[in-house]
Amino acid sequence: MLMKDFAAELQFKALPEPVLKVLRRSLLDTIGVAAIGSQSKMAKIGSRAARDMFGPTKLSKARCLFDGNVTSEAGAAMAGAISIDSVDAHDGTTPCKGHAGSAIFPALFAMADGRNLTGQDLATYLALAYEVSYRAGLTQHDTCEDYHTSGAWTAVGVAAMTARILGGTAEIIHEAAGIGEYHGPRSQMMRCIDYPTMVRDGVGWGSPTGVTAGYLAINYFTGAPALTCQGPHWDGLGDIWALVRDTHYKPYPCCRWAHPSIDAAAELMANHNLSHEDISNVEIKTFHNATRLAGHTPANPDEFAYSIAFPVACMVVRGQVGVSELENSVLQDADILRISKATRLIDDPHLTQISEGKRWAQVSILMKDGTRHEAAPRTPRGDTDLPLSDADISQKFHLFTDPILGVSRANKIETLCSRFDQLDATGVQMLLDQLFFKPALQS
Repeated sequence: MLMKDFAAELQFKALPEPVLKVLRRSLLDTIGVAAIGSQSKMAKIGSRAARDMFGPTKLSKARCLFDGNVTSEAGAAMAGAISIDSVDAHDGTTPCKGHAGSAIFPALFAMADGRNLTGQDLATYLALAYEVSYRAGLTQHDTCEDYHTSGAWTAVGVAAMTARILGGTAEIIHEAAGIGEYHGPRSQMMRCIDYPTMVRDGVGWGSPTGVTAGYLAINYFTGAPALTCQGPHWDGLGDIWALVRDTHYKPYPCCRWAHPSIDAAAELMANHNLSHEDISNVEIKTFHNATRLAGHTPANPDEFAYSIAFPVACMVVRGQVGVSELENSVLQDADILRISKATRLIDDPHLTQISEGKRWAQVSILMKDGTRHEAAPRTPRGDTDLPLSDADISQKFHLFTDPILGVSRANKIETLCSRFDQLDATGVQMLLDQLFFKPALQS
């Protein structure tokens, strides 16, 4: 099936239960990340810029996530994507080396607000956007030498989704995907890893690019073909769901490339009852790109997000890498800095070779008395072969959300997310209304 026909014809009844389960989990997980992300400097800048540059019009008006600002739909998509991307804990796809939900959800929330959509509509649009984004991402990685950010290929999925929401035909969706691909940010991911800043994974521009592309196409602007919507990765579209096969979830708010090392450090500390005070140094063997992550002495949240040594040191010293580790004061913690500076990253050719489809690392801890503790090589938890449970996702959601929204509102959101695909239009608007206000804790 061609992408344009899939996107134009997909109906809720065609979505199998495994697809709906992923969408429910991703919805809850993403809202949690958006809540904690709304407190970040990065999110506040994004929302202010969206209001100033993409203010509401008579025909395009939307509210920004956990903020209160009203902008155009493209502006709300930008602000929401930046907010979610500010905390590197949202869902992802290992084969595409990136993230889809951080671009898709804020675009859908902006488009759905006030449009009288049902839960079945939301599920259909989400499945469409995820599937198109994933397959476009796989195609792009196969055909482009540069490792582009998620914004490059999510722009295609968001464009197709937006055109569908606006009532576009298959041909209009075809044009929208081409516009989204052409105008999408072909940003270089490794540049942000080498020099971490707020540009992060590119979704802050990929999401509004997709929304804009949909609006251009519905007004008969042309842009087809989307080259990433062709080729072998589109085989089985509508029957074999990359969304189900490839979506992963993060237990820690930092780059996934660090996660196997964090888990290994946690295991060694617990199994051998170690104290960080007795540790001399840490060795991490991992794949080449991971060794390029900044991280021994991160100066800001962006450098923390793209690091290995420092979050591993957090786990060694504190036994966790959670919300409290996102505080700026942690970056000056003397015990964590000692372990981080004493951590050596080793570029391992074998782990690089086998990390094409997975992300491998091996950790050793050396004690001051000369004892060496070594963990077996491992991949991150949260992939489909090592999944986080529903209870894990719920716990993470409340960890991120309760301090920002309060337990009562967080519980209400969780209940609505657990059955969002069964909600009528009133129920959907009730869910959206929980997301578009300024939390009391936000300054």
